Amino acid sequence: MKSQNKARALVLVVILAFWATSATNAQEVENEREFDYAENSRKGPRVWGQLKKEWAACGNGELQSPIDMSHERVQIISKPEKKMYKPANATVKNRGHDISIQWSGDAGSIVINGSYYPLRQAHWHSPSEHTINGRRYDLELHMVHQNDDPNLKYNIAVVGVLYRSGAPDPFLTKLMSNISSMIHQKDEERNVSMVDPSEIPQNSKRFYRYMGSLTVPPCTEGVIWTINRKVRTVSKDQVKLLREAVHDYAERNARPLQQHNSREIYLYGPAL
Repeated sequence: MKSQNKARALVLVVILAFWATSATNAQEVENEREFDYAENSRKGPRVWGQLKKEWAACGNGELQSPIDMSHERVQIISKPEKKMYKPANATVKNRGHDISIQWSGDAGSIVINGSYYPLRQAHWHSPSEHTINGRRYDLELHMVHQNDDPNLKYNIAVVGVLYRSGAPDPFLTKLMSNISSMIHQKDEERNVSMVDPSEIPQNSKRFYRYMGSLTVPPCTEGVIWTINRKVRTVSKDQVKLLREAVHDYAERNARPLQQHNSREIYLYGPAL
């Protein structure tokens, strides 16, 4: 079993190395007027790949996100995960299609296969974009990390946290007043001073990992996805506020599930 785990881990390292050296600019689009989430819209998810040449991957990519984490597809590997976050100056921004928090200082990093991926920003999707065994949750937080190492050219790693309806999320509670003041005010920003990303509840003992893409245009592939297995809670009022703050067409800002296309999904954590 140990030899099989080592072999699978080696395969994943090779895959990550390939994408780290071949991925192109993967910045998310900030101008929300260029796309939307409305069903049957001329700018909706089904036609994102047709709106701009550089967004072609949204329509013809083979490693697109989000996907369903089906247990029958998962391969279990025991491997530690290292996160090193710390408080840094941050700004809460209404981007129209979502609410994001962006760190301007050194907020720490996540380490994947020996490479450091500094944390840049986080944002919320409601309902969740990823599903587990077909179940969609009330909310999903994405923590976006970017590696600028010239030897890797460019790559990003996104950590996802899923939430179901229940007790309020303490981290989001601290931002509620700032978000409330920006309802429907696209491009509005609020300086929230020092924000500690380690307060985001993601100390799950197990997490999924797979290779995918950004879930908004340009849908660039070569993104390392890490999805916490433990589902957290968020209050209905918190979800409602996140939906009210953005534009009407983005109240449900989750991209539809994409094809697996025979991708490997790994479940990391303590040996079973």
